[in-house]
Amino acid sequence: MFESSNIIVGLEIGTSKVCAVVGEFNENGVLNIVGVGQARSRGVRKGEVVDAVAVEEDVRNAIVEAEEMSNAEIRSVYLGVTGGHLRGLNNRGVHPVVSADREIVEEDVQDVVKNAKAINLPTGNTCIHTVRQKFLVDGQDGIVNPVGMFGSRLEVDVHVVHGNFNRLQNPIRVVKGLQIAVEEIVFTGLSSSLAILTKEQKELGALTIDIGGGTTDYVVYADGIVKHTGVLAVGGDHISNDLGYGLKVPLSRAEQLKLQHGSAIVDEGITGQQIELSNEFGLPGKTVDLENLRCIMSARVEEIFQLVEDDLAQHDLLDYIRSGVFICGGGARIPHIQTAATKVFQLPTQLGKANSIAGLKSALDQPEFAAAIGLVKFGSMQQKRSTGGLLRKIFSR
Repeated sequence: MFESSNIIVGLEIGTSKVCAVVGEFNENGVLNIVGVGQARSRGVRKGEVVDAVAVEEDVRNAIVEAEEMSNAEIRSVYLGVTGGHLRGLNNRGVHPVVSADREIVEEDVQDVVKNAKAINLPTGNTCIHTVRQKFLVDGQDGIVNPVGMFGSRLEVDVHVVHGNFNRLQNPIRVVKGLQIAVEEIVFTGLSSSLAILTKEQKELGALTIDIGGGTTDYVVYADGIVKHTGVLAVGGDHISNDLGYGLKVPLSRAEQLKLQHGSAIVDEGITGQQIELSNEFGLPGKTVDLENLRCIMSARVEEIFQLVEDDLAQHDLLDYIRSGVFICGGGARIPHIQTAATKVFQLPTQLGKANSIAGLKSALDQPEFAAAIGLVKFGSMQQKRSTGGLLRKIFSR
């Protein structure tokens, strides 16, 4: 077995699946994916725990499978979180440099970031991430690292992701119940971006959209920094619900029809085509109109993209997205989803694949593993920095 200190584990407790991904550094310092474990998720709705007992069992199964594949003992994880209560906002912190020679030191940087975090969050909310965007020294813009510079006024722009403290505790409690420590919690939209975007794409400007079973997470990067984050409490499950309702079939059948015959666009050649439904569901002789099925599906997919587009337009961000749209999550498997996204955003669209990570090819190419792989990447970056964990800050609040 590996020493547990050598491995980094990402755990995503999603609406449709629980996924644990194990990474380790090889002798060249390259991050290598060595194990994946997954289980069907039964106690999660819209990205949040609604049945802790069921979730605990599903997490245990995913962890055991990941341990067997990687031949490692999992003692701690980086835990992905999402949900409609998460919010992102930009804020600026200001700090006067008081040293006699006006040289900026690391403590000044920590103080100005602390000031930027001190915003009035809604009651009961806590900060998950404070992502530094850029520094200003005496009004001089675009400074990456101000340490060693001279000035009397230090400012920093940050992007803050925050959410409801109690709702964030639920998945943490489940993991701790299995005697596994949580190193940090990470917004899954950010971890997906970490997995699939290259440095060049972040510089040019990119939008990642992770369409899961219960939520759609999205992140805008431009000039190499996070500009905007958001969560819609809508995902693949809602497409299945729409199909069940519109086609008058049970939900399990709607899910099957979505996977076998679904598409994000309605092509002209299918008019009049019927799908015969087998008898096993107690639907004798029932047929479904294929064009109708795809109309329902494409309308919901388009609505998801339109909601994201409206939010970005409101924040004047669409012009920043010069390298295009990157789609991941289970929803990325819907045929022609790129065409639907291109139509809404008027931008080039591609499916996101994990990059700059070695290891299990089967996992790296699957769009639904992007968030969990990104959690491992996040963990590797944290371990390189080896700063204190976020959870200690949350629990010491």
